Amino acid sequence: MSDFKNLKVWQKAHTMALDTHRVACRIRGSNQSGLRMQMIRAAMSVPANIVESRGQLTRREGCRYLRIALNSSTELEYHLLTALDLKAITTSQCSTLTSQLVEVRKMLYGLIRSLSNHGDPDKPPHQS
Repeated sequence: MSDFKNLKVWQKAHTMALDTHRVACRIRGSNQSGLRMQMIRAAMSVPANIVESRGQLTRREGCRYLRIALNSSTELEYHLLTALDLKAITTSQCSTLTSQLVEVRKMLYGLIRSLSNHGDPDKPPHQS
């Protein structure tokens, strides 16, 4: 069984995804359905790609999925700004979710750096 649940970055990303889902589901209006779904999709992609990284055979492959998680967090940041500009979410909601994603992003950068600078890149991502 994978140990992704023990990763602090996954725990924070999972919480961020759930919080984003709750906020996005409160966005009303059929003209906002695309934005709502894009927010949820980008948010859920972050912890999902962290999970994917743990199942890879090498650190190099694991880092690839962590970079995808980083890209999804950047995409989510854009959707949050758009939702704020469209007044679909409040400044407080945007600020809270952005703070969460910045924290997750910093943790992802640190994990990528650690895996990239730690020995053989062709070893499994969870071994030293």
